[in-house]
Amino acid sequence: MVSKRRPLHPNSSSSSRLNFRPNVADTQKTDSKGSKPLPDPSSVVDILVMMVIHACRKVVFVNTNIKVAIYLGSLFIISLLADVLPFPKTYFSRKDNVFNMYFVKIAWGWTLILTLPFAVLTSYTVCCGKREKVWTHLVRLAVATASWFFWVKFFVFIESIYGVCTAKADIFQTKSMCLAKGYYWQGFDLSGHAFILIYSSLVIIEESRSIIGWEGIRDMIRNEEHIRTTDSFSPSTPLKTLSPKEFDSLKQSYETFTPFIKGLFIALSCLTVLWDFMLLSTMLYFHHMVEKFLSGLIAVTMWFITYRVWYAAPKIPPDLPGEGSFKYKDLKKVNEVPLRKRTSQAKGDLPRFMGMPLTGLRNQENAVESNGQPSTDTDVATSS
Repeated sequence: MVSKRRPLHPNSSSSSRLNFRPNVADTQKTDSKGSKPLPDPSSVVDILVMMVIHACRKVVFVNTNIKVAIYLGSLFIISLLADVLPFPKTYFSRKDNVFNMYFVKIAWGWTLILTLPFAVLTSYTVCCGKREKVWTHLVRLAVATASWFFWVKFFVFIESIYGVCTAKADIFQTKSMCLAKGYYWQGFDLSGHAFILIYSSLVIIEESRSIIGWEGIRDMIRNEEHIRTTDSFSPSTPLKTLSPKEFDSLKQSYETFTPFIKGLFIALSCLTVLWDFMLLSTMLYFHHMVEKFLSGLIAVTMWFITYRVWYAAPKIPPDLPGEGSFKYKDLKKVNEVPLRKRTSQAKGDLPRFMGMPLTGLRNQENAVESNGQPSTDTDVATSS
């Protein structure tokens, strides 16, 4: 007995007898289902900028709790060693060095020059052009400026109250009179440099957090635009609640402001490195340990009260950096079902294998409709 295998598709042409080889005519008839649009190819410049941004993030976004501990620990240990074992004099031990004269003495001005436009551009983008929300974000910098002004004036007041003139005769009771006569005023001089350098660095870190997840906004815009133009079914997306006007404002603002935002972030990263270096110089060559440690402790306390307590409290303005009309930071990826599986198969649609329609199943369906019974793959016994 020799068994002869019956062809699986007796009614099909010889060119389409393979089980998974589609017929050209059938392939053209099937509807091609859409999927999410692909991102544009990145240029060499985009890749280089991305590498620089990644390096800057490593510099700026160190764990803040660890950085605060390093600040306070260094102010205590290094400053104490500098008081007991004076370090050799260098260019940075001079008060008239370039970095001290043109950067540290106006440190808060440099910080505002970069953080203010960065906060304006990022908040305007994520708030979809709503200016009242942008003003709310700027309240943070106004509070920081008021804090800087108050504490600097307070340090000067403490020094003038708790101090004496170096003149032998106790005739100059005020600091201004003592200095006017050419003497020196010895007082409890809380370090304004230590305060402003630490406070500026912490403010830069917090305000720069808006850039975390910034590249993901481009993907959100592209996918949301595809959904809105094709009326595709999609689960809840971060941009789904935006009105057409808000969505258009987001697209335009993101494309226009992103290059400037990246440039400002790189500049803020460089400024943070400079502030940390000048803080080390202050620890080694200026003020006493107690004066620097108390100043640094005040800076950390102000940062904690504002960014960790006040701004983090819900429903109490201002919001934290990056808060706006939608959420884009720290979003978990949703395991979405592919579009082909989400859509129900209409009558006449065929299952697919690796993107190709299984035309063999259509031939079986045609055979069922014509003969009234399915064509099965059986072995027929023949006599030898």
